[in-house]
Amino acid sequence: MSLIVPEFDESVVVRSTDAEVIGRAPTTVRLLADSSATGGALSTQRVTLAAGAAGATPHRHERSAEMFYVLDGAAEFLAGEEVVTAGQGDLVVVPPRMPHAFAAAPGCDTDLLIVITPGVERFEYFRHLQRIALGELSPESLLEVQERYDNHFLNSAVWEKRH
Repeated sequence: MSLIVPEFDESVVVRSTDAEVIGRAPTTVRLLADSSATGGALSTQRVTLAAGAAGATPHRHERSAEMFYVLDGAAEFLAGEEVVTAGQGDLVVVPPRMPHAFAAAPGCDTDLLIVITPGVERFEYFRHLQRIALGELSPESLLEVQERYDNHFLNSAVWEKRH
């Protein structure tokens, strides 16, 4: 087991009004703190999804665990080969290399706090997704940056059955 000792000198405070917002309903991402702001300790975003909206397709991270805290509503999560529904106040943590995905539960909006640790510079990943949504980049362009963002896409029959 290795211990990550982050290197940063000051506390990190991000005011809601200062967070960069990517997208709009049905999927909104608020960029809170990137890895560079936390000395590599973590990256964190707040994701708001309208009822039934997709958050992330099945993928895995080689070097980081990902934590999802349901601030409001309910969400469905792929965790390995299992799909679980989590509601307000519930926590889902997936270890490195575990396939996972998430979406708002059918008929329910959701608001999630997502933390990746150790941190990965992810803000540019979300900006990349926005450029795809705007038609400026192709969805296939994500395959070129999988390694950079430690976001490796995969197929999941279990998830596909539900979504």
